[in-house]
Amino acid sequence: MTAPASHHPATLTPADIAARFQAVQGMVLELGRVAMGYFENHESLGISMKGAQDWLTIADGKVEALFRAQIAEAFPGDAVMGEEAGGSAADRLWIIDPIDGTANFARGDRMWCVSIGFVLNGRPEIGIIHAPALGETYLACRGKGATMNGKRIEVARTNDIARSSIEYGWSPRRSLEAYLGPVRKLFEMGSAVKRGASGAMGLAHVAIGRTDAYAEAHINAWDVAAGLVIAAEAGAVLNDFCSGNWLVDGNPVLVATPGIALHVFDAAGIAFPSPAKD
Repeated sequence: MTAPASHHPATLTPADIAARFQAVQGMVLELGRVAMGYFENHESLGISMKGAQDWLTIADGKVEALFRAQIAEAFPGDAVMGEEAGGSAADRLWIIDPIDGTANFARGDRMWCVSIGFVLNGRPEIGIIHAPALGETYLACRGKGATMNGKRIEVARTNDIARSSIEYGWSPRRSLEAYLGPVRKLFEMGSAVKRGASGAMGLAHVAIGRTDAYAEAHINAWDVAAGLVIAAEAGAVLNDFCSGNWLVDGNPVLVATPGIALHVFDAAGIAFPSPAKD
């Protein structure tokens, strides 16, 4: 388990944030190489199931353990929360999904990634989504814009819901109707709806304009901690995901290009975001 949050909010300078942003870019490339080693050798995966459609491979644990070791060495005062080994909320918190899209990963589908976010005093500050099988790395630091492979990215300018492409994620933690109901509404509005089975990549695809929105009735913090920063910095409208006990319990998520955001929020039945506090 990671260290508990301190009693006083953590203070980091812009230089401290920049140092973390630079360091994790090197770390994630190494994590990606480890993951690819397993991906390219299917017999090494050691596939098991945590539950119905809840896949686990040896790579998940290996990648997360390596990241924990990297952070412990580089930033020993920072805590880590991961999908596999858990963790506790902390003021300076790294959140990792070592393989987001594990079902894809286990089946040889290249739509998966290593997703890493850094949260300072409950607010996501850094997001990195590295999809080595696709040759794509998405980066964002709050207030600094978002990039993919070093090039600035932004959301699509779609303003007609009938011309939109939307990804709607499925969560086994919610009823089937919580998925089918909104999808039905979006189809009735004329949108093309799809599902790619990686929430992190779903948010990245909104950020780069490949889709116009990503929504899911419930998703965990490690799936979106990175993507929220990337999507926001690319100009997306985000719901208030970081509310309540989001680090532990998760929340619904919705990110959308501004031109169709109201339609998608309405179809999803997710509250439109409250005005920014800063």
